[in-house]
Amino acid sequence: MVNQVANETVPVRKPNSNPSRKKKLKGTDNVAGYMFILPFLIGFFALTLFPVIMSLYLSFTDYDMLQKPAWIGFENYERMLFDDRKFIQSVKVTFYYVFTAVPFRLVFALAIALLLANVFKFMGLYRTMLYLPSVIGGSVAVSVMWRQLFGNDGAVNSILSIFGIEGISWLGDPKYALWTLILLYGWQFGSSMLIFLAGLKNIPNTYYEAAQVDGANAFQRFFRVTLPLLTPIILFNVVMQTIQGFMAFTPSFIIFGDGRPLNSTLLYVLYMFQRAFTFFDMGYASAMAWLLLLVIGLFTAFIFKSSSYWVHYESEGDK
Repeated sequence: MVNQVANETVPVRKPNSNPSRKKKLKGTDNVAGYMFILPFLIGFFALTLFPVIMSLYLSFTDYDMLQKPAWIGFENYERMLFDDRKFIQSVKVTFYYVFTAVPFRLVFALAIALLLANVFKFMGLYRTMLYLPSVIGGSVAVSVMWRQLFGNDGAVNSILSIFGIEGISWLGDPKYALWTLILLYGWQFGSSMLIFLAGLKNIPNTYYEAAQVDGANAFQRFFRVTLPLLTPIILFNVVMQTIQGFMAFTPSFIIFGDGRPLNSTLLYVLYMFQRAFTFFDMGYASAMAWLLLLVIGLFTAFIFKSSSYWVHYESEGDK
């Protein structure tokens, strides 16, 4: 009797599975996901991808925003590189601005970060105060304030007169006009300073203690310990600030308008803006935009390529 019961087959209950129901639930999850990312997709395709493709097409056309674009091939690029003296001037001004303003900002930001690295009391207050210019520095109000400070009767000339220096025409003299923009760019050092400060905080104190035991002074510790370990942060800041420097526009437009005096402040993006919205030469402006993208890409690639010679990582010592 027991053997008979034992030999009987006990039916195994399979879980209730409905493929169509699972498929339906999976489809519902996909729809919900697409609905969540729909605002981003609309913004990406309508406000980013489509304008980029459209500007590439317009760069090969003659388009004044009043008539249909007329295909002219590479004429915009040829005119830009060989016939437009104002374009060449904007390139010269922009390169001088980038190669002067970017190192000035980074050196100043690193110096301030080194001063704050050993400050512990009121650190949050100091960081907030020093970062504030980066938040408001690109605004129209700050550009207007800067124009007043460097005016003939501004605060800068008033301070210089105390030391017997006669008033300088900062905004009217081509020798000094661009330097007002460089000083404004350097004044907005807060973001780079915070990044440098974070990098300094991540350097172990044991390295400094070992260097001090070996007899290294403060100067040697900076160049032998701090600077090599900070090179990845320097690389990041150099790339970001170089890109930002090439795209500078608001201060030059608000303070000097059309690049005066004598086109000494005619930055590249300012001239591109003039071609697009003053002369209504949208095809030419689109060609300038794509050339700017190419130049920024080449500079970024060069910086990354050269980084293998001067950027040092802490993990390299373990290889």
